[in-house]
Amino acid sequence: MASLDLVSIQKSFGPVKILHDVSISLIDGEFLVLVGPSGCGKSTLMNIIAGLEEPSGGLLKLDGRDITQVAPAARDISMVFQSYALYPNMTVAQNIQFPLEMRKVDKSVRAERVQSVAKLLQIEHLLERKPRQLSGGQRQRVAIGRALAREPKLYLFDEPLSNLDAQLRLDMRTEIKKLHQRLKSTIVYVTHDQIEAMTLATRIAVMKSGVVQQLGTPHEVYNQPANIFVAGFMGSPRMNLAKAQVVEQGGVMALEFQNGSAQKVTLPLAEQFNYLKRYAGQEVIAGIRPETINLPTSHLEHNDLQRGFTAMIEVTEPTGADTLALLNFGGYEFTATLGPDVILGVGKELQFTVDITKLVCFDVKSETLIS
Repeated sequence: MASLDLVSIQKSFGPVKILHDVSISLIDGEFLVLVGPSGCGKSTLMNIIAGLEEPSGGLLKLDGRDITQVAPAARDISMVFQSYALYPNMTVAQNIQFPLEMRKVDKSVRAERVQSVAKLLQIEHLLERKPRQLSGGQRQRVAIGRALAREPKLYLFDEPLSNLDAQLRLDMRTEIKKLHQRLKSTIVYVTHDQIEAMTLATRIAVMKSGVVQQLGTPHEVYNQPANIFVAGFMGSPRMNLAKAQVVEQGGVMALEFQNGSAQKVTLPLAEQFNYLKRYAGQEVIAGIRPETINLPTSHLEHNDLQRGFTAMIEVTEPTGADTLALLNFGGYEFTATLGPDVILGVGKELQFTVDITKLVCFDVKSETLIS
């Protein structure tokens, strides 16, 4: 295990700046996921940590040691690639032990490490096979095993599951999580899949255009997104975002939603939203997660933090586990995640409830969270 400190990391390719003063500190045993859309700089940052790219500015420290100018082979870091990068002419056992052989590790130690890693990853029966005889999931296990055999201070995973089919990705994601829990290793993991980020990370760094938009636990990033970009990027279906007028009703703040000539929807808030008083008479951008919108039940009707509203159903999408309903919410299109057995008629107006404890508001100009 090891700590990792990235201090004001910058990267430019000619006049184009890819990374802007990225600073992140990891403690021993932390699982950091770098997530963001294509081109946000996450893979470039990963390559800088690995030593495959030189930073244009900034400092990297591994366990307090400056590794900014240290060669990749001397950094004590193992990397698992998207493409597996296995040697086709070698068996699984030879692939796993090859990095140890390059470091002149004793033959008996190599054999012991191979057996230990194979048992951990449940690939003992595959040790004499060649990569072409393996499935995609098995090849990825071998690639992970090769990284584990080195017992480095830091593991880097660069979109290791993106070449796998949906079910295999789910299975391998679970295996990687269990592996981290067993080994307590320090990991930096790159993905564009926000579900992968939420399920694996102890902390998430959400990136956009070379800038870390938010660094926090999955709970913080999901429930208190730092800005509109994070709010829209993290979550599937994405958070509903709409402009709302802040008004005061009998000493309590409320939000009014009305787009064009549509019927106005008013959501009275609670005392915890009194910080919105400074926005009274102004517009904010309100964020409501789809799963916080429900059909009324006797349980919810007596909950002081549920608010009712009427909306027309425009589209329904049964997904098996849930039913997604597209609602006309004050002239805005809002998605609601409802139960799998719900049958709704398109074009009908129904009563819904929303849990306001999960509602967040953003400043219209800065697009940052209001708190």
